[in-house]
Amino acid sequence: MSIHRILGRNATSKLRRIMSGQACIYLNLSAGLDFETRLFVKANAADVLEAELRRRSYRPVFTMIGANTDCYQPIEKQHRVTRGILEVLTRFRHPVGIITKGTLIERDLDLLADLARDQLVTVGITLTTLEPALKRTLEPRAASPDARLRVMRKLADIGVPVRVMFSPVIPFVNDAELERVLEAGRDAGATSASYVLLRLPHEVKDLFRDWLQTHAPLKAAHVMSLINQSRGGKDYDSGFGTRMKGEGAFADLIAQRYRLACRRLGLDRPRFTPRCDLFRVPAAGGQAELGF
Repeated sequence: MSIHRILGRNATSKLRRIMSGQACIYLNLSAGLDFETRLFVKANAADVLEAELRRRSYRPVFTMIGANTDCYQPIEKQHRVTRGILEVLTRFRHPVGIITKGTLIERDLDLLADLARDQLVTVGITLTTLEPALKRTLEPRAASPDARLRVMRKLADIGVPVRVMFSPVIPFVNDAELERVLEAGRDAGATSASYVLLRLPHEVKDLFRDWLQTHAPLKAAHVMSLINQSRGGKDYDSGFGTRMKGEGAFADLIAQRYRLACRRLGLDRPRFTPRCDLFRVPAAGGQAELGF
């Protein structure tokens, strides 16, 4: 669909403001096929980032890429938006974190190795299951469990601190794998871990119920019962302090198992501490560099 048709009148002016970061747009996309098939690229993201970093008032702060949606989706191979952003952050010696479940990050190992030498980067790899059959139904277009473990090892080998992220934890579907997933991540070089209990905001809850009826109909009622017990009787509770971990007996059991596994596997060490003191603003044209 043409972006001009989406924006309506004064589309060009609106588009300039959106691309410069001065405005945003709500596209009303569904969480299903729209999310997977209607893709938008901010082609000048690296230029916008560099302009922001060059502002006299800017102060470096640890920045996360991929927390909202995977920054290494297949479209990245063509448009190289994430690559451009990392190139800017590398030149400015700016700390960054990355979350992904893809293997395209291997393309950028050169930049990540450079950042890792100065304690400027950490990467979280989402590992939902070790079972290929379950992966194919839960994440049909994502990388295989073995491929993600291979990425962890490659990152660890070049000095990048890696976090294995068991997410989402789905009651009676993959929760029994918690310890095995963390151990596989540790064996692949991860030095820290995290987990998130399944979240079902808005229309995602309907998509998940459909998935249950298709792939696990005999478990569906029990799965939803445990989810409801962990979300105050609802499919989802957006409370800031509980939305990631849930509440109640099942959530408490997962939390206890997680703590014990991390302690046993040595994954309970302090989280990555990024350096912000190396930030510098390169002179235009790449000549001299100004320290922060």
